[in-house]
Amino acid sequence: MELQTTEHSTKLHMCHPCRRTIPYRIYAVVHMCGIIALMYHHAHSLFTEHTALLTSLLLISDVVLASMWASTTSLRLNPVHRTEYPEKYVAKPEEHFPKLDVFICTADPYKEPPMMVANTVLSVMAYGYPSDKISVYVSDDGGSSLTLFALMEAAKFSEHWLPFCKKNNVQDRSPEVYFSLKSSSWTEEAENLKKMYEDVKDRVEHVVNIGKVDQDQFREVFDLWDHKFTPQDHPSIIKPNPPLRDESDDEEEMERNAFRNEEDVLQNNETEITPNLIYVSREKIRATPHHFKAGALNTLLRVSSVMTNSPIILTLDCDMYSNNPTTPLHALCYLSDPKINSGLGFVQFPQRIADKPIKAHTVLALAHNVAGCNYEHNTNWGSKIGFRYGSLVEDYYTGFMLHCEGWRSMFCRPQRAAFYGSTPKRLTDVVWQQMRWSIGLLEMGFSRYSPFTYGLKSLGLFTGLGYCYYVVWPFCSIPLTVYGVLPQLALIYGIRVFPKPSDQWFWLYIFLSLGAYAQDLSDFLLEGGTCRKWWNDQRMWLIRGLSSFFFGMIEYTLKTLNLSTPGFNVTSKANGDDEQNKRYEQEIFDFAPSSSIFLPMTAVAVLNLFAFVSGLYGLFAWGEGLSLELMLASFVVVNSLPIYEAMVLRKDDGKLQKGICFLAGILTLVLILGGYFFLK
Repeated sequence: MELQTTEHSTKLHMCHPCRRTIPYRIYAVVHMCGIIALMYHHAHSLFTEHTALLTSLLLISDVVLASMWASTTSLRLNPVHRTEYPEKYVAKPEEHFPKLDVFICTADPYKEPPMMVANTVLSVMAYGYPSDKISVYVSDDGGSSLTLFALMEAAKFSEHWLPFCKKNNVQDRSPEVYFSLKSSSWTEEAENLKKMYEDVKDRVEHVVNIGKVDQDQFREVFDLWDHKFTPQDHPSIIKPNPPLRDESDDEEEMERNAFRNEEDVLQNNETEITPNLIYVSREKIRATPHHFKAGALNTLLRVSSVMTNSPIILTLDCDMYSNNPTTPLHALCYLSDPKINSGLGFVQFPQRIADKPIKAHTVLALAHNVAGCNYEHNTNWGSKIGFRYGSLVEDYYTGFMLHCEGWRSMFCRPQRAAFYGSTPKRLTDVVWQQMRWSIGLLEMGFSRYSPFTYGLKSLGLFTGLGYCYYVVWPFCSIPLTVYGVLPQLALIYGIRVFPKPSDQWFWLYIFLSLGAYAQDLSDFLLEGGTCRKWWNDQRMWLIRGLSSFFFGMIEYTLKTLNLSTPGFNVTSKANGDDEQNKRYEQEIFDFAPSSSIFLPMTAVAVLNLFAFVSGLYGLFAWGEGLSLELMLASFVVVNSLPIYEAMVLRKDDGKLQKGICFLAGILTLVLILGGYFFLK
């Protein structure tokens, strides 16, 4: 007993089975039987009724929905909760803390404001971790002097911010977040620090507003940004902050200060060491493929291996500020466990890782070399080394391949969220981002490393199906289109598509629909969500399926036929105007600026409203025969209420444009006329 108690007291993490596992498995068996019965019903209808085309479309739609259910269920069969004990790791001697490199990617100073990047940088520099073991690398694929200027300002401010956070045990270590929380208990030091931060913010935003840095003031730093410099064509830029010592300095002193100046003294009367902060913009040549974000991350892997060579790497988006100063310790609870660390590839957090005594000039020369755009030629970078190329969803692809190669991973969800990130404020940005992801997922689904084939073979049935879940996403546009159009056209013309309430198959549809939604809602609530957020999530499935996924499939088809080349558009994370922010906080959908990507969604909403009214009018004439069709139209109408409001009732800038509404009306009329010939 004493031995067990001692072992438990030294454990850095625990795994707890989820109590709803057995109910999940029982329901999965019952639901699967229902799906098999539904497939039998479709097959029987194909041979006995004279609506082969209509039945075939419904069958294809239900096969897609069944695939989505199966892949989702595979993730629910063995849920667990994990707990880490970072306080036990803190008690270890400092030599047990490995060096940590943090990678942060940005690409556009106007869509990803430099002050947002600076706040993310400062939040990780202030980790409750030995500062001399942290190095923060910022990859700027836009090659912007504005971003570098913001990092220089952040580096100077960190000399005051880091000691303040550690001395006062500040939990919100993003300055923007901390200073936005008004507190009556603030000290004079905090007030002075806030003024200092506001000055930094004003200087950075002034530079962003005018679009350039005063090069006369920082001539040696920004001399590369000349008239020939463009974001698509420029040499590699690597700028440590603070800058490395001059080569004219004493050679031994240079070697000692190459990457860690042990005598850095902060302006707070305490001797402190600030983390390394390195700005990296890889070489760009228009004729050379740069592989988007995966290429940027691989460049950081090579540059960091030359400069700091840390065994643990943490990758972040530029808007993912750290919300928990002990996040690295949570990861180390797994990475330092000798029972699992030999096969542990990465630790994943949800959004709410050998020194070289080289002279400074040698380090930078090597770093510039590995940041060159030709360095990867005839190498395994992007195929077997680093982040994988070939898909716009490089994070999904890389994680998938690591698992297929035998590496394990851990999902770490501390009680205090590790990271918070900003989301696009406009629906347009969301759907374009999701469209890009859907293209990347389709690239994965039809590649030689498809989760449907390679994944199931390498990972086994359940893990393979779990990866298939995301690849199936774009295909959900098929059932959403079919079930959003065909039954409604049938309702308008009084034609039966689904069984009558007196038919036993009617209740199978009811069970499968209500059961799937009830389980999804219970998952949402048990994980801390609310009914309103769940309902908004259902509405987002309708919007994404008829916009992002719909056009994503079209774009992927055109790409496959060499008729189009999808690019990588950076999603805007900048704060909008006050009215836009107000709509976002009130959870009001913002459709501005409206584009053709909203046309199918709007047309389906109009068609369902027309079918709903028509169905109510004909309810007494047709009796019970079209009950399911009317219920489906009612469900879509309720989901589409924000669309109707944006079309007719709203007067703000977030409404749907009249042109889109007009085209949606024309398309609805075409569908109704086409439905006459298709169904009659």
